[in-house]
Amino acid sequence: MPDSALIVIDVQNDFCPGGALAVEGGDAIVPGINALMAEFPAVVLTQDWHPEGHSSFASGHPGAEPFSMIDMPYGPQVLWPDHCIQGSGGAEFHADLDTTRADLILRKGYNPRIDSYSAFFENDHTTPTGLEGYLRTRGIEKLTMVGLATDYCVNFSAVDAARLGFTVTVRTDLCRAIDLDGSLKAAMDGMRGAGVVVD
Repeated sequence: MPDSALIVIDVQNDFCPGGALAVEGGDAIVPGINALMAEFPAVVLTQDWHPEGHSSFASGHPGAEPFSMIDMPYGPQVLWPDHCIQGSGGAEFHADLDTTRADLILRKGYNPRIDSYSAFFENDHTTPTGLEGYLRTRGIEKLTMVGLATDYCVNFSAVDAARLGFTVTVRTDLCRAIDLDGSLKAAMDGMRGAGVVVD
């Protein structure tokens, strides 16, 4: 499948058990992801990469609790615990993830004023990360997505990719979710509605 790529979303320490924004079972998917890499000619890893004091951190909003919602200039935003801070151990990939197979490591969320769930756009849904151009110039049309978390960064990445015209499959057996106030069901419905194959 020369026109296909595996997109591995945010398999980082802070999203794994013991991390600042741990997703239950987040580390359990690593062996399966490593095995799947062998089936793809191209592998892309994304990495959440926030500066200290990022605007999406609850700690920067006095009186706000983690996982509460606020309105930002670009729309509603979940306020998260501080996580994946640039250069920190929490931002590093899980130690067992095979990073040697990565053709590209794409960092996102580094703009201090706007979050970036999607591998393709910041949360204004307008500012591109450059991933689309990279994939297009390599002739890649089919994407399989795995990683963390199903209902946020995987979901946003998959929906954006489908809207851009890629053929997208999400391997839910190699994803794990936060499931915040029904976010997993909403994400699954939204992905299917966008034409994503949810496997």
